[in-house]
Order: sequence, then structure tokens, then C-alpha cells
Amino acid sequence: MDVRKSAAEKKGFQENNNIILSDDALVNTKPQLEIFADDVKCSHGATIGQLDNDAMFYLKSRGIGVDAARAILIHAFASDVVRYIKVNPVREYIEGILKNKFHEDQ
Repeated sequence: MDVRKSAAEKKGFQENNNIILSDDALVNTKPQLEIFADDVKCSHGATIGQLDNDAMFYLKSRGIGVDAARAILIHAFASDVVRYIKVNPVREYIEGILKNKFHEDQ
């Protein structure tokens, strides 16, 4: 992310969250800020992880099968990203893909 000179007195945050879904998966992430302005507050962060075992346990203890619980958690992760898309037709299109992928009622 570039912070241009015209961004003086602004705040910025860059976030990069990744989820590992298989033992063979690999993520290389490098959040990077290039700041060309004075008087700005910027930060960045990155996370890499697997599905939350506690969340899986909670869903399974409520009678939800392993595959359905996994689908719910992956859908929640993806939806958290999609909700930031500001162009309504694009956001709705991607939400439709997620709903079809995870067999939710529309």
C-alpha cells in the first residue's frame, strides 16, 4: 500500500488474513507500506492460521457434522472479506457464489 504525500494527517491500516485449509497449503505473505507523507498514522498486520478447533467443537456439539461445520467456518471467513466490497453488484455476485458453494438457502 502506498501512502502518498497528499495523505498528510490521515490514518491507514493494511490487513492480510489467510486461512490454511490443507496440510499441503503454503502462504507467503508480506504486508508492506510505502509511506511518502509526513504526519500520518499507518500500521499493518498479517495472520495465518487454520480453522478454529474451538469453533469446530462448538458446531459439532450442536449436532452439525464435520463437513457442514467446516463449510460454515470457511463461508464465515470468506464473507468477512466480501462484506467490504463497495460495488453492490460485484458484492452480490460473489455472495451468490459463496451461497451456492456452501449450499445455503437464498
